Amino acid sequence: MHRPPTLVALACAAVLLPVTLTACGGDDGKGKKDTEPPTTPAGVTAQAGSATSVHVMWKPATDDAAVTGYEVHQQDRKVKSLPGSTTMVDVEGLKPGTAYGFTVRARDAAGNVSQPSTAVSVTTPAAKPEDKKAPTTPAGLRGTVDGERAVTLTWRPATDDAGVTSYDVYQEDTRIHSVAGTETTARIPHLRPGTVYTFTVRARDAAENSSPDSNAVDLTTPAAPGAGPNTAPTDLVATATKGNIELNWLPPKADGAVKSHELYLNGKMATTIVWGAEPPAGRASYTMTISDPPGTRYSVKLRAKLPDGKWGDFSAQRTVVTR
Repeated sequence: MHRPPTLVALACAAVLLPVTLTACGGDDGKGKKDTEPPTTPAGVTAQAGSATSVHVMWKPATDDAAVTGYEVHQQDRKVKSLPGSTTMVDVEGLKPGTAYGFTVRARDAAGNVSQPSTAVSVTTPAAKPEDKKAPTTPAGLRGTVDGERAVTLTWRPATDDAGVTSYDVYQEDTRIHSVAGTETTARIPHLRPGTVYTFTVRARDAAENSSPDSNAVDLTTPAAPGAGPNTAPTDLVATATKGNIELNWLPPKADGAVKSHELYLNGKMATTIVWGAEPPAGRASYTMTISDPPGTRYSVKLRAKLPDGKWGDFSAQRTVVTR
């Protein structure tokens, strides 16, 4: 006897329903069901970087498994999605002279989303379309180390014909932080122990004109307890001459001879410097021939191959401009 089609459809639905409901549940990537959302991000700040951009920062959220991402919302609209390792972002394409409100939410691997953070308000400055003059260079940059994972930077104020809107902090060639144009100090958290960092600061105005780099400051965070000595080359000096970049530095101290170094230009390995016999005593030097036109900017850093065959820590970075 044939079963009516309606009954067949109902029977299939009865079988599929529990499967569908089970599939809707999230897990933590290890097969364990995760229904607990991350904590709400705290310490959210919003600073106008220019007439059309705002720099949003927050403190890391926590989760019983792991925070895998953040969402930045402008009013009720999501404007940025970021990985869990990122706790700051520039929101661009905004309107000059306009008030905005931002919130941040944390997300875990199972798709659970935290409650929105406390909303922060910021107003972008009015545009200066005819302003093509950059601020002066921030001077006197210096820094102090705050434990194993943070540093504090201070500098003298820059000037601008229309006013400095913000100061941007760069770690090597990456902008990592911004503060208001009325501030001359910044605390940089989330660093690694036993690591050398090179910082510079630029001033920016409402028309997005940026000053040249300030002087560079090298800061080394203390090594974690039980960690070995720092293995970075030190006191790197880079000088641009016509057709060349001349380098000299102190190789790291090691239990044996340090016979080779890797040279990185603009973040990419350019060449290996090798001494066939015994390496030079004291300072080492190297001249690299370049063919780029005058005014080309290079970022330079080194690391040494240690006697045990492993590569050591990177030196501080230096910036040179070809002649």
